[in-house]
Parts: sequence; C-alpha cells; structure tokens
Amino acid sequence: MAAAGAASSRQVIVAIDQGTTSSRAIVFAADLSVKAVAQQEFTQHFPASGWVEHDAEDIWTSVVSTVRDAMAKAGITAADVAGIGITNQRETVVVWDRATGEPVHRAIVWQDRRTSADCARLKAEGHEALVQQRTGLVIDPYFSGTKLAWLLDTVEGARARAERGELAFGTVDSFLLWRLTGGAVHATDATNASRTLLFDIHRGVWDEELCRLLRVPMALLPEVRDCASAFGTTDPALFGGAIAIGGIAGDQQAATVGQACFAPGMMKSTYGTGCFALLNTGTEAVASGNKLLTTIAYQLGGRRTYALEGSIFVAGAAVQWLRDGLGIVKLAGETGALAAAADPAQEVVLVPAFVGLGAPYWDADCRGAIFGLTRGTGPKEMARAALESVCFQTADLLAAMKADWPAARGADTVLRVDGGMVASDWTMQCLADILDAPVDRPDVLETTALGAAYLAGLSRGVCPEPEDFARGWQLERRFVPAMDATTRATKLARWKDAVERTLTRR
Repeated sequence: MAAAGAASSRQVIVAIDQGTTSSRAIVFAADLSVKAVAQQEFTQHFPASGWVEHDAEDIWTSVVSTVRDAMAKAGITAADVAGIGITNQRETVVVWDRATGEPVHRAIVWQDRRTSADCARLKAEGHEALVQQRTGLVIDPYFSGTKLAWLLDTVEGARARAERGELAFGTVDSFLLWRLTGGAVHATDATNASRTLLFDIHRGVWDEELCRLLRVPMALLPEVRDCASAFGTTDPALFGGAIAIGGIAGDQQAATVGQACFAPGMMKSTYGTGCFALLNTGTEAVASGNKLLTTIAYQLGGRRTYALEGSIFVAGAAVQWLRDGLGIVKLAGETGALAAAADPAQEVVLVPAFVGLGAPYWDADCRGAIFGLTRGTGPKEMARAALESVCFQTADLLAAMKADWPAARGADTVLRVDGGMVASDWTMQCLADILDAPVDRPDVLETTALGAAYLAGLSRGVCPEPEDFARGWQLERRFVPAMDATTRATKLARWKDAVERTLTRR
C-alpha cells in the first residue's frame, strides 16, 4: 500500500467514527487494541414531519473535540499517530462554499424523507431500472442524490453557484476530509460514493447520465479513491502537528472490514437502531431480484469488492420503544431476561414497521402491528416479540440474499455480528435458532471504528494485508442453532403471515 518507512516511528491509529447521534474517536495501538475512547453527542433537528437535519458545524466541532480528548486520554501527540481513519453515517448530504468552507444549509440526514414525491416521480417516469443497473440502488429518499437536488433547488442561488464550481458536495466523510485538510482535499471513497444514486459501481466513476437525471452539476462532486489511500494530512493547528489521513469507508462497509469479511460468502450484520447486513459477493456485482441493494463493500488497490446489502429500519429501536414508549423496561438490557421468561404458549408477533419496512419489502407506508394478543400477554411476551422481530427480519434478508446469489444457496452461512444488541445472549441464540446458522460474536465489538483504523493502518504500512488481518480476527462466542425444524418453520410462517397483513403493497 503506502510507504511503511514514513509511518515506522508512528505506531498509533486514530479512528473517527462519525455517527447519526454522536461522534466518537478511538485510539488504537498498532495491534489494533483499544487505548482510549471519547464520545460526544450533538443536536438532532426535525424542522418538519419526516425531515431530519444536522448542523454540519456541530458535527465538525464534535469530531475535533473527541479526537483531541481521545489523544489526551491515550497520552499521545500527533507525532505518535501513524494515520487517521474515518467512518461515517452514510447518505447524509452536506453542501459547502469552496472559498470559506461554510455549509450553505444544514446537512440532510439519511433518515430524511422530504424527497419522497421526487422519488415517486422518477419511478413513475420509468427511471428505476436504469438507476438500479448503474448504482445497484433503488430510487428512495434514503440515498443522497435527491436530497442534494433539493438543496440546490431550495437554497437561494445554490444551483447557479454549483454550476459555476463555487460549491462542493460531500457525504459526511468528504466534508470532514475537507475541513481536516484545511480545504486542500475534496475527495471521498468508493463505498460512500456508491450510496449517492450518482455513481456507476461497475465502472467506478460518477455517471454523467445519472447526474443529468437528478440535476446535479458534476462540478460539485468529490474525487473518488480507494478506501485505503493517501487522503492528505491534517492542518497542523488542529491536533498539534500534521497527521496523515489514510482510510475512509461508510459505517456499514467499515464494519464489514472490521469483521474481516474479505472472502465471498462471508456475512456481517450490525444491530444498532436499525440493522444492516452485508454479504460479500467478491468481484461479482450481483443484481438483486428481491429488493436488496448491490453495493461496494470496499475498494483496495483499485479493485472493487461487492456486497448484497439488506437494511432493516427497526432493530434496537424496537427495544427503545419498549423502554421509552411503553415503559415496559427501564434498561434495554432487561429485555433478554424478560423474553427468556415469556409464556411459550403465547404466540405474540410484533411487526415493527414504525417507519415502514426496509428490505426485502421497501414499503414506506405500512405501519407497525401486533398480532396474537391475549389477556395473558404482558411485558415478558412483548419483550420476546420485539427481540424475535429482529431475528425474523434478518431471516428475510438471508433468504433474499440466497435467492439472489446462487453461490450462497449451498454454502454454510456463518453470520458475524456487532452493534449494541449483540450483548444479549438470548437475542443471539434466538438469531441462530431462527436462521438455522451459527452466529459469531467477535472479541472486539467496536468493529466499525476498527475497520476505519485498519484501512488507515493498511495504507500507512502499520497494519498487515487483509489475509493476515483476517487470521487475527478473534471469536468471543459462537451461538449454535438449537431449535427444532418444526418450531422454526412454524414461527417463520407466523411471521410471514403477520407481515403480509401489515404491508400496504400486497
């Protein structure tokens, strides 16, 4: 990758993990063990129903603050840092002035639905097949392109300024890179580019036809690089000295790297507020016939590796609903014990479509439903239904992946998991039982930040090549299926019936 000699005296890596509700910085030693962590939340803005925004300045200040804090906790200076890796909330849109670096509007967050009508129009005009063939994505407000067009149309003078080359667009990684380098570098990596509706994932370039379709001037767009690359160096004034920036990947792709899912057929699933599952399909960009996404898993040495991705909108959010909405639990961690004590004779099913259903349904208009309630239903049964709903949704994703990619059908699937929910032994055992597949929980759960740190370390000559990194991946616990086939089939049939009753597009 990059020159090891330049980094030989610097053996520490800093990962910036910029998320939807907070920014974190984690200092890793050269062996990728965690030395220090700092985290800072920032304000969420909801200016209208379905609209979600962030102040990009809040993101920036929280990142700088957490990096400084983590470095202080670790007792290191800029001279000790081999490189910085960045991982970020994907699809969130920032547009800023190239001369001043100031955003022209609040960032529009990936969760934002304000462009639903624009997406419906594009579909009605028959553009979805082209978009899916070029980008691997469906036309949906989730992705960056229509949000970017909305900004250009809404902010006074923005479209004209963009066409004159005065403005820059980026996902959060690109905005942070610009700021970190003092405006010297306007770039992104292939994984973040692949989430915009503007990037041809087969040719690895911004697509002129798609940019015309979405009315996005190409002068706005950043340069696209490998995930492990020389992305520039930080302004020395930020952290007491210049630090090389060596890695960038969107959060779910960074977790895929952190889980060492480098071989075709390997699968990871991250369980946070939602759930994102990626199946490595190697050099083959598998077109989905089951409403999954085809995306770039990572790009190293100019070579793209692809994945099928399934997005579940509500995973940990179902537990948050039990806690905050219903008051059934005080702490999220209580749900596993409650579920274990639930009455097995009760057949309560929760379809957690609080904001619609993601893959493989993509029904934004359906809403949550509960089936099988009796007078005997209580907190235990509700907790079990909430946790089981996450497992059932994962089973839907795995079935869709196997249907899309014949190579996965006969293979023995092993799912590597991370995220807050995986701390629950009950949930992970349920997941293994419903999938009828082993579930591996790693020793290091900070897989997203770990992936960003590894990419930076790889480009800076501190970390080993992927094959050697994969051999160092360590298992904390494997959950093995213990449910009989009849029980599993009955539960899945009950789930599918509940979903069918909930969907608006039957």
